[in-house]
Amino acid sequence: MGAPPGYQPSAWVHLLHQLPRADFQLRPVPSGFAPQEQQYQQALMLVAALAGLGLGLSLIFIAVYLIRFCCCRPPEPPGAKSPPPGGGCVTWSCIAALLVGCVGIGIGFYGNSETSDGVSQLSSALLHANHTLSTIDHLVLETVEGLGRAVRTELTTLEEVLAQRTELVAAARGARRQAEAVAQQLQGLAFWQGVPLNPLQVAEEVSFVEEYRWLAYVLLLLLELLICLFTLLGLAKQSKWLVVVMTAMSLLVLVLSWGSMGLEAATAVGVSDFCSNPDTYVLNLTQEETGLSSDYGMALRGLCEDALEGLLFLLLFSLLSAGALATALCSLPRAWALFAPSDDYDDTEDDDPFNPQESKRFVQWQSSI
Repeated sequence: MGAPPGYQPSAWVHLLHQLPRADFQLRPVPSGFAPQEQQYQQALMLVAALAGLGLGLSLIFIAVYLIRFCCCRPPEPPGAKSPPPGGGCVTWSCIAALLVGCVGIGIGFYGNSETSDGVSQLSSALLHANHTLSTIDHLVLETVEGLGRAVRTELTTLEEVLAQRTELVAAARGARRQAEAVAQQLQGLAFWQGVPLNPLQVAEEVSFVEEYRWLAYVLLLLLELLICLFTLLGLAKQSKWLVVVMTAMSLLVLVLSWGSMGLEAATAVGVSDFCSNPDTYVLNLTQEETGLSSDYGMALRGLCEDALEGLLFLLLFSLLSAGALATALCSLPRAWALFAPSDDYDDTEDDDPFNPQESKRFVQWQSSI
């Protein structure tokens, strides 16, 4: 099977396909697409495990940094009100990290949309191919049934009518044999009957998984956006409780970001292996040349161009998100220590009924009455 029209493996496909792969025993694994083989499955799981290693190192670094900050900082002199040196730098570094996280969120929304578009194009091509194959099945069935009726009725009647003419009877029997041979060839036309993959079933499963994948990423992106916005609000208002809550939420999203990074990396590597030489895998399934070049090319373009590009943007989002949240988790406790004490009422409004000065005026007014 030649390359389908309109499809050419991209540079990203070649780059990802050339990355080295190894199984759990660190033995090299061929980069060909072989999802049924155990070594290939182990190679993809090892790629996803690299994100787990990154998460562990990130948490260790954050823990060491915070322990050093809490245990090794010099004591403040009594009555000191001026912020320690470097406090403004810490706050601005945290703000810069959160802004980088917001940029990553925008990249994530774009990548999620591109992935969804590519998967939708793949599903549409599979549904179109299923409709084409179903139509062929219907036409073959009608033709075979028509030939069978002709053999059973018309040719049989013709042989009975021409029973006195042996040469004409021989010609009618020859036509019968030819009709039966054509019917047999038509019945063998549907080579896809033995293929273990049903296009309709695959399209439904892909659409089902993609719907929940898209929704999960939208929720993750919105959650991180809210964390960035409320953290910036907490820094601006110097609200300790808000910063503490957002710090805990940032730790949760940091774990989710590294987890999504592992899934994205393993999926992108698997897709690149398939897209580098898709004909080999398809021919191993069908043992035939499908002849559905246009539907096949549409599916490849959706999977290997739009969907793969979206996965790479999602991978960039996860990387920026993990870096920004790790920086914020290191900076927020130091910024929190620079906040004004909670018993400082200089910022209260004059008409606040809970203001001590307002309460004192109320007591004086009541005693004068």
